[in-house]
Amino acid sequence: DILNSPTYKVLTKDEWRQAQTSGLIITDLDRKDGFIHLSTATQLNATLSLYFYKEKSVVLLELDFLKTNEQIKFETPTPPGKRIGSFPHYYGELSSNTISRTWDLKRSAFELPLEVMLQAEHVSSS
Repeated sequence: DILNSPTYKVLTKDEWRQAQTSGLIITDLDRKDGFIHLSTATQLNATLSLYFYKEKSVVLLELDFLKTNEQIKFETPTPPGKRIGSFPHYYGELSSNTISRTWDLKRSAFELPLEVMLQAEHVSSS
């Protein structure tokens, strides 16, 4: 069930340092859109390829479901584009103490074509 699946936030190294200092997880895009952009596991590949393609490494955060599920709404993608399905959006202040796990992700040698990743999202949302 997508509503009970783990949700993730990807941050650049700088965004992660700011979050550790301030205690809040928020990016410039989140501020502009009025909510925190999150991804499910099946959405992560396309999120990384679309929004973090310039980064050599990023930080992947898994949110603690019990601490965050009340503020998450599944909605159509913002901004609209090639992506379909419902995406988790967090409304409110996202504290760094709501993170259950973190990973440092480094760009690797293999990359799936964006069309394949978007197809995987489409299949999982149907």
